[in-house]
Amino acid sequence: MRITSRRGTIVFFLCLGIGLVALAVALGTGWIILNWRLRVLLFFGIVFFALIIAGMIVNTTFLLREIRRSEQHDSFINAVTHELKTPVASIRLHLETLQRRELPEAQKQEFYRVMLSDTDRLTETVEQVLRAGRAGDKKAGREKSAVDFRQLVRECMDAARSLHHLPLEALRYEEPPGNGAGLRVLGSDQDLRTAVFNVLDNAIKYSGDHVDVRVRLNMPDEKRIVLSVQDHGVGIPPDDMKSIFKRFYRVSHRSLAHVKGTGLGLFIVKSIAKKHGGKVFAESAGEGQGTTITMELPRSIA
Repeated sequence: MRITSRRGTIVFFLCLGIGLVALAVALGTGWIILNWRLRVLLFFGIVFFALIIAGMIVNTTFLLREIRRSEQHDSFINAVTHELKTPVASIRLHLETLQRRELPEAQKQEFYRVMLSDTDRLTETVEQVLRAGRAGDKKAGREKSAVDFRQLVRECMDAARSLHHLPLEALRYEEPPGNGAGLRVLGSDQDLRTAVFNVLDNAIKYSGDHVDVRVRLNMPDEKRIVLSVQDHGVGIPPDDMKSIFKRFYRVSHRSLAHVKGTGLGLFIVKSIAKKHGGKVFAESAGEGQGTTITMELPRSIA
């Protein structure tokens, strides 16, 4: 209901702005026709008319932007609330069960495992929000050094396998021969590690039940290092392709209802890549066709 109401508000303000502009154009045109002989008045009239039109356009654009931003914030709050509330409720339920009943040791160990998993989920949600704040801060991450990007990618792959309990073949690493010595990036090791891990984590989460992710590192020329992460998962609808790197944005599709997240992962990746003088983009043939996320970074000569 809230989304429908917001869309109605956007349509209302858009129609109002268009109507006001059309009315101003009609009045201005009529005034010019009636006073075309008075050149001074005509000149100032045209100037004020242009200012009024510009003001209306700016005002309407600002209102629509604020409504859209408010909608994104609500989506983010709902996602974070769910990500925080669900594991807390699970931990509480397991603790109450342990308190009230005498359980076999094997079942107790299973409860402990589930609670630790929920704790990790809580920690990851909090850290993701903190990473988003750091990625959006232009002053953060100014400490730079020559980072061995090849080693960094491999360490992130190991971390992703461990987190999601994946076999070695689920994440396949590919690299053309002869590139190892030149795969260095000048930047923040922490930020680059965050970006690469988020790309891998995103590919795994949207792969579905069968995780088959190809990680390819390449140096197409002397100036660039390119990391591409390809999955064979749910894919991205064409309408969502331009929005997936926006803050708080999540693809709304029934098949993705089980995917947990805050809509910050790819926004963080884009912010970090931009901060390092690079860029990131996505490719997908459509729903069910998988997705490839490509990140380009300037190569460090040192």
